[in-house]
Amino acid sequence: MASTQELHLGLKLNEGKTKQIFELVDQPGLVLVQSKDQITAGNAARKDEMEGKAAIANKTTCCVFQLLQESGVRTAFEKQHSDTAFVAAHCEMIPIEWVCRRVATGSFLKRNPGVKEGYRFSPLKMEMFFKDDANNDPQWSEEQLLAANFSLAGVTIGRCEVDIMNRSTVAIFEILEKAWATQNCTLVDMKIEFGVNVKTQEIVLADVIDNDSWRLWPAGDRSQQKDKQVYRDLKEVTPAALQVVKRNFEWVSERVELLLEPQARGRVVVLMGSTSDMAHCEKIKKACTSYGIPCTLRITSAHKGPDETLRIKAEYEGDGVPTIFVAVAGRSNGLGPVMSGNTAYPVINCPPLTPDWGVQDVWSSLRMPGGLGCSTVISPEAAAQFAAQIIGLSNHLVWCKLRASMLNTWVSLKVADQKLQACSLTAA
Repeated sequence: MASTQELHLGLKLNEGKTKQIFELVDQPGLVLVQSKDQITAGNAARKDEMEGKAAIANKTTCCVFQLLQESGVRTAFEKQHSDTAFVAAHCEMIPIEWVCRRVATGSFLKRNPGVKEGYRFSPLKMEMFFKDDANNDPQWSEEQLLAANFSLAGVTIGRCEVDIMNRSTVAIFEILEKAWATQNCTLVDMKIEFGVNVKTQEIVLADVIDNDSWRLWPAGDRSQQKDKQVYRDLKEVTPAALQVVKRNFEWVSERVELLLEPQARGRVVVLMGSTSDMAHCEKIKKACTSYGIPCTLRITSAHKGPDETLRIKAEYEGDGVPTIFVAVAGRSNGLGPVMSGNTAYPVINCPPLTPDWGVQDVWSSLRMPGGLGCSTVISPEAAAQFAAQIIGLSNHLVWCKLRASMLNTWVSLKVADQKLQACSLTAA
């Protein structure tokens, strides 16, 4: 791992309770985020040095941001630089902590008497807190945030920006919740922050996400909690007690690496009736690859070589890898129905439509005899997405890509609408 001395550090841009931010002189638009060994609680009312915390926190953050980025979430994270530091895009931070809750506990119970601990929020409960240590980070409403009229890196934080952060917080929580579930660990709640990238003027997830940022309950059991709440709950901070806290942080940093690994395999096998369907099938393969799903193309005809079609089917059934078959056949589609009638694996019809008889030909994929369960999807990209949704039921990494794609589609529409409104006001 490289050392921080190899970077040409400029001004210290900011220093918080657990990290320092330095500009990188030779890399405009980037900063170094250096973690500290300090652990705090209650706005630093309690403060201690915990040897090794910087490396533990940095490892946790880098793994979490890698998972989010590989899923497709826009973040400030660039790369890990050392055991205790990472490189990120320079952002002007929006002074709001976005808190997302799945389970009622902690300060929420104090602010909402009568709610029982363990109450499950569906949909997720969203809260905002203005970062103001002197006033103990007061809770804010959306109206207060809008009224503040923050302007950062040339971007005014208005309705569009608030909605993007709100939606992004939900998606980020759900992605991490899904990932931690693979370790039989409940993500109870989480706080995150956003910044405006000074170079692109884009709102991105920034700051850090480490064991100070969430509550984690293994097996959903609060008594097994592994997060900073253990430190907050200490009646007296002793060296032995700090070691318990440190072991909990290490437990999280060890398992967070596992979130980057798939817990189940899966693949798509595309069967085409002839080489004339190759361009259509390549689109399916390209879309599958974007979800991280292996995709194999094969040529076989259920009409002209049914024995070979069933032999190919058996080849992929025999190695135990969960498989989705996509049948690409025009005219009279016998390929999908034959596959569906002879395998328990999912089969998707994706017929290539032609200008002449395409509309009529599609009925051979839609009108199935009884006992056949194959679906029909016309778009090759949509067929790959449908396959990804099936595989995502058991592979959290694929599910995370799908969830991030939903978010990015929503954000692109929101931004496009904002630009259209701005153009309309200018023209008027």
